[in-house]
Amino acid sequence: MSVMAATAHSSPPAPGTQPGLRERKKMKTRIAIREATYRLIQEQGYEATTVEQIAEAAEVSPSTVFRYFPAKEDIVLTDEYDALLEEELRARPADEPWFDSLRYVLSKAIGIGNSEEPEVTRLRARLMVEIPAVRSRMMESMSVTGRLLCRAIGERAGRDPGSLEVRVFAMSLIGGLLETSLYWAEGDHREDFAEIVDRAVDVLQHGLPVAKGS
Repeated sequence: MSVMAATAHSSPPAPGTQPGLRERKKMKTRIAIREATYRLIQEQGYEATTVEQIAEAAEVSPSTVFRYFPAKEDIVLTDEYDALLEEELRARPADEPWFDSLRYVLSKAIGIGNSEEPEVTRLRARLMVEIPAVRSRMMESMSVTGRLLCRAIGERAGRDPGSLEVRVFAMSLIGGLLETSLYWAEGDHREDFAEIVDRAVDVLQHGLPVAKGS
């Protein structure tokens, strides 16, 4: 997401394993395309950046760009962390309260973004606010992340991942995190992202706080 939310899922190898040569080449190509895209967008804006320019900057063909990313919006939204975060959820102690596990994993995701690509995290959030096509693509891909989260929740709760209750809970979480990213970007990233994510989880866990003076 920009914090696990709604990405086109491109997974890293499982911990303790080494990817093969072919997978390493694929990962290198994906990273080169993304880095070229971010650089061009920062230099000339999203709309002015074409797939042909991205391909030239990444030293690949336009058809290669489309093979890895079906739409330009996917380049902006894709990261390598969703599968890793799913593993982190599954690795938490079985008796740990669900929201404690969730806060731990989200904190880890935010830490990855802050330490490895803070400018990219801000760029993604800003583009979701400013570019309707990016926001629309994000909404379309939410169902993919939702299925991933349903699996993790279903395993933890001993429920069918396809049940109404699990699906509603998972999509409520994803929708809340998407709105959190938009809120953060609309505020020009002035607030601490970790703090507002924690506030969002509080709402999901405890409901809407009573307004002061009520």
